[in-house]
Amino acid sequence: MKTPEDFALAHKNGEYAIMWNSQTTMMLEGDVSKVKTMADMGIKTMQLVYNGKEQTGVGVISSMGGDESGLTDFGKNVIDEMVKHGITVDLSHTSNQTTKDITDYMKKNHKGVPAIYSHSPLASTYGCEPHETVPETQERMASKGLKKGDADYRLAPCYRLISDEQAKTVADMGGVISVTGTEWMMDGVWPEDITPKQYAEMIDGAVQVVGVDHVGIATDDMMKTEKVVAFAKKHAEKYTDNGYMIYAFDQGATGCAELSKHLAATVDELWKMGYTDEDLRKLFGGNLTRVYQQTWK
Repeated sequence: MKTPEDFALAHKNGEYAIMWNSQTTMMLEGDVSKVKTMADMGIKTMQLVYNGKEQTGVGVISSMGGDESGLTDFGKNVIDEMVKHGITVDLSHTSNQTTKDITDYMKKNHKGVPAIYSHSPLASTYGCEPHETVPETQERMASKGLKKGDADYRLAPCYRLISDEQAKTVADMGGVISVTGTEWMMDGVWPEDITPKQYAEMIDGAVQVVGVDHVGIATDDMMKTEKVVAFAKKHAEKYTDNGYMIYAFDQGATGCAELSKHLAATVDELWKMGYTDEDLRKLFGGNLTRVYQQTWK
């Protein structure tokens, strides 16, 4: 992939189009000039932080532990270079404070340049509580008289969910929120596998908040969770989420809405909800392509 138009060309030719992204800026090693190197290597979208704390800012898991700091000065320099060299700013995995700092900075210094959430569901779809710290979740569970083993008990919030405010901010910038169908992010709705109807509900939930012009899809497909569980247990220092993700898996949240199994049926469900073919073209790539046409150089 070199240009957004390559998506349409691949579709016309019956081929696959692959673009590269990075979920971290750690490989910059504190050297902002390496952003250009990443662009030259073909990176098209990049998150400033993953779950933890990096030189650019704070990730969502670190904020669960109470870190209220946000975007750093180095992070601002990285954004400048990303915009300059045509790498789309991706806010998934990023703490609430850091995303606010990023969008505030971009609206002031890079007007008209949109950002995206590449794989983030909205908390409001299922009435969840985003952005809690672990102690706040524990206090909320206690106030409801819930204990471990109860259906509604949480060790922590699903830290990958975003608020309506976050989604609306990106939409107002002209960006897109791509909703992932990875089941463990459906906080509290953990069947044996996510259904196409539930995935359609997650997409529709985002549309109800920001409109059909600002929503996309993203599987974040782990295919199977066994290796993810093993990795998370082995590297517990990277997933200091009070055990939430493993707990969700143990409760049966092992579905990933694999496209090969869910996509056609999800389209059927969206049709039942009243979505038109033009709506679906926007959701399934059109909206993101519009953003890439604005951000890629």
